[in-house]
Amino acid sequence: MNNKPVLLVIAHGSRDPRHAATVHALVRRVRATRPDVRVETGFLDFNVPSVQGVLESLAVQGVRDVVALPLLLTRAFHAKADIPAVLADAPPRLRIHQADVLGPSPLLTAALERRLHEAGLTPADRSSTGVVLASAGSTDPEAIAVIADIAREWRHTGWCAVRPAFASAGSPAGFPRTEDAVRELRALGCSRVAVAPYVLAPGFLPDRIARGAADADVLADVLGAAPEVARVVLERYEAARVPLPAAVSA
Repeated sequence: MNNKPVLLVIAHGSRDPRHAATVHALVRRVRATRPDVRVETGFLDFNVPSVQGVLESLAVQGVRDVVALPLLLTRAFHAKADIPAVLADAPPRLRIHQADVLGPSPLLTAALERRLHEAGLTPADRSSTGVVLASAGSTDPEAIAVIADIAREWRHTGWCAVRPAFASAGSPAGFPRTEDAVRELRALGCSRVAVAPYVLAPGFLPDRIARGAADADVLADVLGAAPEVARVVLERYEAARVPLPAAVSA
């Protein structure tokens, strides 16, 4: 009998069908990597099944333990408010452990590198290439700081320069858009400029990143179902499923 908690991957959802398709591809990779773990998918909005619907179905099936994993790269509003609110309404028979968000992680940086290499860059291009780390954007100070830290640390691995950029119009003033960061790297003298989307799946904001990359030399794909992303998902699952201490009898 498999006593491992069910892994419930919680995705944001989108009207863009590419979003759900990419999420499902990632979940398939996670399942293939760990066939001993039951993996389900729920969406916060736009797509089915909903998170609440999956939780109710699991409860009816007699499942007891669930690890709810936010398919998010930073701890912003969805991770801090939306998802806890949905989980609070779960059937009471379920014991739910909320896993941490995926980022930051060295594995995600490795996935960014994978996508840049798949887009045509080679190790020899590294020192002459400036990279725009293009995220969806946020007004959350913690999330913004994480993106800035990733760009700073990534710069130290040999790239000509790395600049963070934000696609969302709601990001604070002074934080560059993708096209602004591309121009900045040109002005710095980088021979080549590449845009690396720090997003998980296609959709409205990733499309805005792509439009902002029009003057770049290289545009990498979204992280999607990269094997490194699947490994981070499983790392977060394992960390969250550590058994809680047994209750002390009165």
